[in-house]
Amino acid sequence: MASTPEGVSYINPCERAFPGSIETPRQVGALLEKGNMDKIYPLVDSHAHLEELEDLDSAIQRAKQSGVIAIVAVGSDYQSNTQVLEIAEKYKSFVYPALGFHPWNLEISSLDCNLQFIETNVEKIVAIGEVGLDYHKELIKLSSKDLQKEVFGSILALAKRYNKPAIIHSRYAWRDSFTLVKEAKVERAIFHWYTGPLNVLKDVLSQGYFVSATLAVEYHEEHRRAIKEAELPNLLLETDSPVIYRGHHAEPVDVIRALISVAELKGLLPSMVADKTTENAMRLYGIPEIYHP
Repeated sequence: MASTPEGVSYINPCERAFPGSIETPRQVGALLEKGNMDKIYPLVDSHAHLEELEDLDSAIQRAKQSGVIAIVAVGSDYQSNTQVLEIAEKYKSFVYPALGFHPWNLEISSLDCNLQFIETNVEKIVAIGEVGLDYHKELIKLSSKDLQKEVFGSILALAKRYNKPAIIHSRYAWRDSFTLVKEAKVERAIFHWYTGPLNVLKDVLSQGYFVSATLAVEYHEEHRRAIKEAELPNLLLETDSPVIYRGHHAEPVDVIRALISVAELKGLLPSMVADKTTENAMRLYGIPEIYHP
């Protein structure tokens, strides 16, 4: 899940609240008008936890109707990984699976089982993730930094062995996360919802890695700073569904909101941002070039 700003409390990945405002999916038309967009552009939601959506069929339909051409569904542990594969099979050629082991969900007893599951199914997936480190003070009471690094290193080894992109969670562990990815010689990585310092970001970008913009780019200063710094060739769009943005459960259709905000922040046409981020995602994840949902 996302790199939550300091001071924001959460009970579980689906119950986080953020400042700012966001409209419902039914108001997407108004957003397009607000963004001076007279057409719908093909978009990729590069990071969503689809197994956590209550009405997935309806969410998929809304996304397709609004121009989303692909979704990367990310796993967090053994259970969600199995669900991600089932969802990708059901929505084949629209949902593309990534399997991972989120630092919030670490159980050392299930490490070997989950690693084996990922490796067994590695040919079916477009990436390994969500994986990474999280040094939030409450989390490291449950999962020490050393344990997190051990698990992360094991998963990065799989990404390197099978030449898969790694989708990285790095909250409060930005430097260590980057260092481990680089030392593992992982060639392709996405630092999802990056909110860390610019000096680490510059190293991330100079290595050719990506960062992804969420809806928090509307208001969260650290995230806005990072997305403004990143050039389009290193940028993806995502929703991190079903994160709660001030009472609204995000879903893949909301990637449109990320598009509009990134374009406004960078002073670029939405069409330019849409074309390049979609091209980036399709090339990075090996998604076929089908531009119609």
